[in-house]
Amino acid sequence: MNTYNIWCSLHAGADANQFVADVEKYLDYLQAHTPMAGYRLQRRKLGLGSADLGEFFIAMEFAGLAELDETFAHVATRRDPVESLHHNVYSKVSDARFALYRDFPDDLPG
Repeated sequence: MNTYNIWCSLHAGADANQFVADVEKYLDYLQAHTPMAGYRLQRRKLGLGSADLGEFFIAMEFAGLAELDETFAHVATRRDPVESLHHNVYSKVSDARFALYRDFPDDLPG
């Protein structure tokens, strides 16, 4: 499994509950219309964790890089409804950081 990971905080004044609702709408849409296998949405607890990683963590799960690429291609069309759903999330985000991880060990070399 490959996970596309996002750490972020929210712009000043952004409502955390609305952000979560918007993330869920967006990622539920992607899961229904692309090969994204699943996702997790978490919030830092008790202030524990590195502040530079932000308050929220999102992990999007993909069986392989081809599925990740197909999902990104769908988002890159910038057509509604995916564009509006993405905008509703990203417009609330500040200080986003991204990473790609895979399960290890796996059947791939290296």
